[in-house]
Amino acid sequence: MQAPKKLAVAGATGTVGHHVVDVLKNEGHDDVVGMSRSLGVDVVSGDGLAALEGVECIIDVATQPSPDQQAATEFFTAATRNLQEAGVRAGVQRMVVVSIIGCDRFTAGYLAAKAAHERVHLSGPIPVRILRAAQFHEFVGPIVEWGRQDGVSYVPNWRTQLVAARTVAQALAELATGPESASAAGSSGTSIPEIAGPPEESLVEVAKLFVARRGEHVRIEGVNGFYPADPDRELQESGALLPGPDATLAGPTFED
Repeated sequence: MQAPKKLAVAGATGTVGHHVVDVLKNEGHDDVVGMSRSLGVDVVSGDGLAALEGVECIIDVATQPSPDQQAATEFFTAATRNLQEAGVRAGVQRMVVVSIIGCDRFTAGYLAAKAAHERVHLSGPIPVRILRAAQFHEFVGPIVEWGRQDGVSYVPNWRTQLVAARTVAQALAELATGPESASAAGSSGTSIPEIAGPPEESLVEVAKLFVARRGEHVRIEGVNGFYPADPDRELQESGALLPGPDATLAGPTFED
């Protein structure tokens, strides 16, 4: 099967999206439609989705910056339905979606919202290939800011295997432009591929490394759970965010 002639990237100016656009163009895919509010396309309201006309594959990396479960679920549900519906009208043949390792095991917060995101995509009419990634290197800074109070940043005691956004973007581009599998990932019983960085790491320890490298005078303290009464804190600390044995492991490391 030939690579798609025209691709669209939802969330094209975001943490992963701008890398996806860059990777595709570097690989010779000149006809890439970038979609974000700053580019005149709002995936939640549906405004500007006529830009999908002639697109063969959508790479969905659009995201909701709030960690709040309700806000994130509402965002993903509206955006996914709009992309699927507009995609059908435009003749889109397939979609590639970034998700999070272990999200289907969580009951609350942003991870549960990502699991809902997967379900809505898989129930849509356009075949979907899902790639579950570990937390991005670029995720550490916002986590430090979310937990900052009076010179201390309270960071959850997560076991993770951080991966670079650029590395994930390269994998998404490969899924979008490579040979299509017999069935979309995540459907028909097909396992969902995972990608993560090479070493297991403590989120608390990498947060300490982050603030030290930036020369910030903030103390990092580990806490149980992302927020008080987090029902999934034991999952986070027991390794539910770590990749499985068949995951692709790729650098650079966070320290690098």
